[in-house]
Amino acid sequence: MDLLPVYLNIKGEKCLLVGGSDIAVRNASILLEAGAKVGIVAQQRNESFDLLSGWKYVAERFEPEQLDGVMLVVAAADDLSVNKQIAREAKQRHIPVYVVDMPDLSTFTIPTTLDRAFQHPPLNTAGTSPEINDAIANKTRNPSEPSAKARLFEMLEHPQEKTSGEVYLVGAGPGDPDLLTFRALRLMQKADVVVYDNLVAKPILEMTRRDAKRIFVGKSRGDHTMAQESINDLLVRLAQEGHHVLRLKGGDPFIFGRGGEEIEQLSEHKIPFQVVPGITAASGVSAYAGIPLTHRDHAQSCVFVTGHLKDGSMDLEWDSLANPKQTIVVYMGLHGLETLCSRLMEHGLPGSTPAAIVQQGTTQNQRVMCGTLATLPAIAEIKKFKAPTLIIVGGVVSLREKLAWFEPVSPDMAVSLEEPDRSSEKVMAFNQT
Repeated sequence: MDLLPVYLNIKGEKCLLVGGSDIAVRNASILLEAGAKVGIVAQQRNESFDLLSGWKYVAERFEPEQLDGVMLVVAAADDLSVNKQIAREAKQRHIPVYVVDMPDLSTFTIPTTLDRAFQHPPLNTAGTSPEINDAIANKTRNPSEPSAKARLFEMLEHPQEKTSGEVYLVGAGPGDPDLLTFRALRLMQKADVVVYDNLVAKPILEMTRRDAKRIFVGKSRGDHTMAQESINDLLVRLAQEGHHVLRLKGGDPFIFGRGGEEIEQLSEHKIPFQVVPGITAASGVSAYAGIPLTHRDHAQSCVFVTGHLKDGSMDLEWDSLANPKQTIVVYMGLHGLETLCSRLMEHGLPGSTPAAIVQQGTTQNQRVMCGTLATLPAIAEIKKFKAPTLIIVGGVVSLREKLAWFEPVSPDMAVSLEEPDRSSEKVMAFNQT
């Protein structure tokens, strides 16, 4: 054993980080998560630092006196001479120092951590990132396969060997991390780049490999961080550069997730890819809301539709949807909720048909409101529902009061099923001592 594995309590302690790269940001995030007071020295301030809280900008250039009173230092400067100077000055002061990707200059390393709720077992790789590819993993399932062992030892002897790129299209589910599949979790720990959407819950994102680069490409109504065509190109480029790319999507990538469009382009460029299904919002959110999608007394079929089509309209097959013995689940339907309900009534469903709206389903912020086709639009407006939401229409909604298990129906959620009168409803500091 070349290194002694220890856990260091840095909660409330001053730590210094030098550098402004994405790697520096990730290391700053790790220190902050451990409760440290982080001072940052960087010539160019990475805007990603603004997504973190609890740090303070110290200076543009490193000076030895900045080490006074700090418990440890992380050197991630772009200039090797600066990193060497930091290592030298820290060692003279007997301050633990970690120089990113240079274990020979470091007195400690930050191991890769598998974040599993309250368990955080570290993987000590002496400053290199651990990875076992699928070919080896599959071979190790066969005890009589000798090539897996040989290949594994070869990789350990040459950890920097560049492998071909691949993309993992993974469904992150509706929000609760416990709903992830084992395969999703394994690939989340393998990928060195994470491309994620707006609907991926933060606790799930934090379960990806800590040293992986994260790229946000989320889209919400009227606010597209990156166009879909650009996302497709990004995945191709990252894979061609040799990265193992995790394309993390809320819900299931093949159910209103545009996953098909992305792997079409990967296939055209002969990029290897895998698809991992996730629990789609319809099944996950309805289960946590206590609303079964099918029931012998209420619904013999269920249909999923999106309330936001490619051209921005809501031109659905209304005649086939307006079936009294069918459950309708509407993704992205909040903005067009009034149109949705009125068109369903125009095509034959009674205004008294039970309907529900669920916000941030399966999470601790879940909100559920029940009404009818006639009342739901006003309820959603009065209670100020915001995306992400799911709309459920059909007789099964009437079962919620009896079957709700994830949260009690609070008084705040109780709204009359009668048509409401709309007219009356206008209604960081870095310690310097």
